[in-house]
Amino acid sequence: MKKGKTSNNLFSGRPQKLSGQKAAGGGLRSYNFTFGAVLTVVMLGLIVLGFFWVPYDTEAMQGSVKLNAPSLAHIFGTDQFGRDVFSRVLSGAGSTLAIAGGTILIGGGIGILIGAVTGYFGGWLDEGLMRINDVLAAFPSVLLALVIISIWGSGKYKVMLALGIAFIPSFARIVRGEFMRCREEDYVTSARLIGVSTPRILFVHILPNILPALLSSLTIGFNNAVIQEAGMSYLGIGVQPPDASLGRMLSESQTYLASGPWCAVFPGLFLVLLILGVGMLGEGILDRFGGGR
Repeated sequence: MKKGKTSNNLFSGRPQKLSGQKAAGGGLRSYNFTFGAVLTVVMLGLIVLGFFWVPYDTEAMQGSVKLNAPSLAHIFGTDQFGRDVFSRVLSGAGSTLAIAGGTILIGGGIGILIGAVTGYFGGWLDEGLMRINDVLAAFPSVLLALVIISIWGSGKYKVMLALGIAFIPSFARIVRGEFMRCREEDYVTSARLIGVSTPRILFVHILPNILPALLSSLTIGFNNAVIQEAGMSYLGIGVQPPDASLGRMLSESQTYLASGPWCAVFPGLFLVLLILGVGMLGEGILDRFGGGR
């Protein structure tokens, strides 16, 4: 009896440990998704607000309030020209969102189409398009974008188009791998046997099954676009005046870090929170809906 009781305790303890590990993992996944979603919604809400309303003209210079610390009148303070930092952060974040969103639409849209076609059909089409893709992928996306901008010139829409083209290879390769994995699945084979059309197989049967991984990749791409746009604007080859840009704000404020640190802190903090929220949301989507793979 005593021996049997000990054995039962040993066996009963093990499932409890595994259950606790599973619960902890599920809690972390839920936290990533929930916190990321809330933070992303808040940041995007502020950015959308900036499209319709800002408390001050972003280019209005007031010599009497140069480098004023945050206050009720200017909650993020003012810069070296007396411009309201909060208004400029909202406006600059709007430019960042527009460029990053446009980058994903261009790079993701074309990359997904190329990846779906090459991954599903294979053969000479796959070989030809992937060789072109490999040539483009040999260059880091930011370097490829810089080359394109050096040819076309800088500006909001040119940066968007350059980054979109530079992001095509990475999206194409990710989607190609997912479609190659799915094309041999039983549900795809069954769909072929009953005569389902190829476009329907691609976009109704396969695409929903890779959606978690795809959405996660899109959030990573969005964050990369945000970082690269900010970097280009910081170097002066991205968004040009009079349009505000978070990267340009960081560049202009570095001379005044001692006398007006808020000029750099708030644009930088806005970038960090936006990237953090979108990144955690993407990870949460993959963990919750993609089985954690």
